[in-house]
Amino acid sequence: MAAAAAGWQPPTSQPEFAGILKEQETFGTGRGEGAADQINSWFDELMLQSGLGISPSMMVALCLCSALALGGVIFVVQENLLTTALGCGVGFLLPVIFTMIARIRRQDKMTSQIPPMLEELARAAKTGRSVEHSLQMVAADTPDPLGAELKLATGRVEMGIPLKDALRDLPRRTGLMTLGLMCMTLVVQQQTGGDLVTVLERLSRTVRDRLLFMGRLRAATAASRATAILMIVLPPAVLAFFVYRKPTYFDELMSSAWGRNSTIMAVCLEIIGAVWVMRILKDSEQS
Repeated sequence: MAAAAAGWQPPTSQPEFAGILKEQETFGTGRGEGAADQINSWFDELMLQSGLGISPSMMVALCLCSALALGGVIFVVQENLLTTALGCGVGFLLPVIFTMIARIRRQDKMTSQIPPMLEELARAAKTGRSVEHSLQMVAADTPDPLGAELKLATGRVEMGIPLKDALRDLPRRTGLMTLGLMCMTLVVQQQTGGDLVTVLERLSRTVRDRLLFMGRLRAATAASRATAILMIVLPPAVLAFFVYRKPTYFDELMSSAWGRNSTIMAVCLEIIGAVWVMRILKDSEQS
């Protein structure tokens, strides 16, 4: 482990291998002060945590294709530029919404895999194996998607990368706070020592209790979440219904100053209300 002792450094690219190496993807850091860097970082993390295996540039291309397809269909049916523009906006957001749903499902599945994984890791540590060896055994027995992330981390360890650096990207790649606690526990135990088995067993029980609490919370707030979703979806649905019944409805509405100002105010309030409701639901789940 000479590389681990001397400190691992990323390999530099050589011109003779430029044709066989994969191009490096540049991700947003999220540490910039501008809104563009924050949005870029959120989008990159969304693609990374969704597990779809699609690069951010490819997802942007899919969003553009979806916008052109939906907007083109609406233009052929109604021949209205305003509704076509609305269709292009909705079509552009559809792949992003699908990716967000995929990330939520992947995170829920990984969260349910964490307690048995921690218990197996504790059993492996009881046999006297090292942290690296125990983690490699657990990664080989854990099914995807959590197993794939653990195998990626253990593969870095096998290449000579220190455990701290190998586990550094695991919380960001998954977006789970529990894995961040596990990585911190393993790194601290490796550096300072301690009863790793007891810590892992307690962490496993804590995660199981949290999952039980989250299930009860979701059951108790199911009606509130359904009402919030209905409040967000109902106004655009009503507008789409009137435009479908009367294609010139939106043109007549926007032709007058009163209708134009009322529509702009309604859209702004709808966006503010949707962000507010989603923030409340997110905070209630994280509390």
